Amino acid sequence: VQLVESGGGLVQPGGSLTLSCAASGSFFSINVMGWYRQAPGKQRELVASITSCDSTNYADSVKGRFTISRDNAKNTVYLQMNSLKPEDTAVYFCNAKIKTTFLRAPYDYWGQGTQVTVSS
Repeated sequence: VQLVESGGGLVQPGGSLTLSCAASGSFFSINVMGWYRQAPGKQRELVASITSCDSTNYADSVKGRFTISRDNAKNTVYLQMNSLKPEDTAVYFCNAKIKTTFLRAPYDYWGQGTQVTVSS
């Protein structure tokens, strides 16, 4: 199982970016998908998550600015980021809790990370 992210980059404050993360490989189902971020010198933190039933959860710092969504047919999760601030600068990691077989418990898989830099 692999998670491949795309969409990071450099953007000015107030700008927008959309991150994508696609899961590939052999697996039974994907439960929760989410995005985490880690800024230099800080711990990795949850940004947003979404269940297979489209129930969402957001960090307080991004509520109203970021939107998480998923396309179950494409095994892909998206993070639309609007009104970006310099403090949003971090490496963003995709996470998915995946059952590789029906009997196995969900296991955490991670993407390689994509840099988001918000700066003028």
